[in-house]
Amino acid sequence: MTQGGLFTDPTSGSTESSQRAGSGTAASRGTAFFDAGSAAPLAARMRPRSLDELVGQEHLLGPGRPLRRLVEGSGEASVILYGPPGTGKTTIASLIAGAMGQNFVGLSALSSGVKQIREVLEGAKQDLVRGQRTVLFIDEVHRFSKTQQDALLAAVENRTVLLVAATTENPSFSVVAPLLSRSLLLKLESLDDDGIRTVLDRAVADERGLNGRVTLSDDAREQLVLLAGGDARRALTYLEAAAEGAEDGAITLEVVQNSVDRAVVRYDRDGDQHYDITSAFIKSIRGSDVDAALHYLARMIEAGEDPRFIARRLVIHASEDIGMADPTALQTATAAANAVQFIGMPEGRLALAQATIHLATAPKSPSVIKAIDAALVDVRAGHSGPVPPHLRDGHYEGAKKIGHAVGYIYPHDDPRGVVQQRYMPEGLDEARYYQPTDHGAEKRIQSYSDRLREMVRGE
Repeated sequence: MTQGGLFTDPTSGSTESSQRAGSGTAASRGTAFFDAGSAAPLAARMRPRSLDELVGQEHLLGPGRPLRRLVEGSGEASVILYGPPGTGKTTIASLIAGAMGQNFVGLSALSSGVKQIREVLEGAKQDLVRGQRTVLFIDEVHRFSKTQQDALLAAVENRTVLLVAATTENPSFSVVAPLLSRSLLLKLESLDDDGIRTVLDRAVADERGLNGRVTLSDDAREQLVLLAGGDARRALTYLEAAAEGAEDGAITLEVVQNSVDRAVVRYDRDGDQHYDITSAFIKSIRGSDVDAALHYLARMIEAGEDPRFIARRLVIHASEDIGMADPTALQTATAAANAVQFIGMPEGRLALAQATIHLATAPKSPSVIKAIDAALVDVRAGHSGPVPPHLRDGHYEGAKKIGHAVGYIYPHDDPRGVVQQRYMPEGLDEARYYQPTDHGAEKRIQSYSDRLREMVRGE
């Protein structure tokens, strides 16, 4: 049985394979690998037993698709199942377990080390000699260290085992490249609303579920769909909680609201959701959709994202996408960062919201980032001539003897405050890094920036 009680061990240790699995390898074998008893949670009892019961993932389970072949027991390619919680990764593994029978081993990344992996792989080699192919299922493979993942490479490469790994984290960040290159990466999608409705209705009626002991009103069903957020497991967990609170057997909207008072925001501070929602937040501000920006801000706040991280993104955005079109945007963003540091949360949400609204509604210009990046391109290409002598430091004895600061013209001595003088190093006379737009305050800058260049450079 998997350590931690994640899986049920269907065997009694009567065979050599099951004895190996039960001797401290943190593995379980057999077709009942995922069996759930009557006392198990509703989500476990309602795990689909066949492809016909599986809801969603049609894009991976069509005729002839690698995942369908694997589920039907004829696949040859190792796969990594990647997707949000409650999309069917473990269910698909259980269907593969049923198709492969006793040639199935399961490991939990939460409780298995390199020693356990090597024991399982050694057992798989012995099974292969007897003509038995082993399917190795690893749940939460992203929790394996690089060393643990590397231990799998040879066995996957020579097909000693057929690997089925499940992860909620983007494998590009959490799975080593050699293992990725030896496996098919299959992305599971969150269930749509109709899929969640199907899951709920089946659980209400099925004998493994609530067996018709309760009724589910339409508005209660829609509330559960909303709260589930595409996660079938969460939908069933909330349904079970509502059923326990339905004293007369009728699950109404009020019963659901009393049983589940708020949705759980899907968010991981180190994974895809962190990056995707942050990206959507910044792009919504850049696109001037203030409502969308506030929506993503709310999701980050509700999920417990570090408010200092949010504030840093706002400060960056104020210069990157607004810049001189509204110079006060940077002031607002910096003030919000200071306010969050000073007052903390939840009150800090107000400063973050104010800065978000300011930035989303401000005129936009990428001229600041374009200007500094263009200058960096020249510097990195070696266009870094000597500083003109008249601009060099002259505040030390002997500076003027070597020509430093000699001939420098002080601009404030001219009534215009601008004088013709070389500032650029030799070889960069044509450089034009800052190109203001005609958005917001930059329109005023645009009107005289070219004139300034003419006066300074004598063009």
